Amino acid sequence: MKVAVVTFPGSNCDKDIGTVLEESYKAKVSYIWHKDSIPNGLDLVIIPGGFSYGDYLRCGAMAKFSPAMESVVSFAKQGGKVLGICNGFQILTEAGLLPGALVNNLGLKYICKDQELLIAKNDSKGFWKNFKQTTGSLSFPIAHGEGRYHADPETIHELESEGRIVLKYKDNPNGSVADIAGIASSNGKIVGMMPHPERAMNPYTGLSDGKIFFDYFLAN
Repeated sequence: MKVAVVTFPGSNCDKDIGTVLEESYKAKVSYIWHKDSIPNGLDLVIIPGGFSYGDYLRCGAMAKFSPAMESVVSFAKQGGKVLGICNGFQILTEAGLLPGALVNNLGLKYICKDQELLIAKNDSKGFWKNFKQTTGSLSFPIAHGEGRYHADPETIHELESEGRIVLKYKDNPNGSVADIAGIASSNGKIVGMMPHPERAMNPYTGLSDGKIFFDYFLAN
């Protein structure tokens, strides 16, 4: 599996996700600087967490204009698989690859904690289609100040009716509409989420549910 992890000034989770994919899934990972374009022949592109360009303007608003993201958008439009985590989710919405926006947490405070998450009930067409091995909740860390998902009622209805909500918050920590923690594109190839599955991969930290997510996502 060939994976590109795009690194911006201010990214701080690029090596985290890259190491997980290398060590746990034997992926060949390339780190792509924001001024460069992603190479051909990739199986997956990761937009990692962090504070791209210092989160000036809105989170992800500057990153979408980078040469790297121009090539990611082209890759995605050709059916390529893309995963955006935390700041990566923000960038994907700013780039128009996923609908909606991420705005200030309802309490206007930065939140950093382990968070219980639920798989949305309607998965008939969405990310968890045919995934039968998981029941109940998952637990991933969250770490964000602008993680509240917002979209108009029509978009929320579309996400719910098409089964494109990947994860929901249990006991919503930031005020996200419809408790949304992560969503997928209509073809299921582009996924964005605020929680960090790459930080839930080591039993020594008490969290290993990230493997459930990656086992499914990387296999489909």
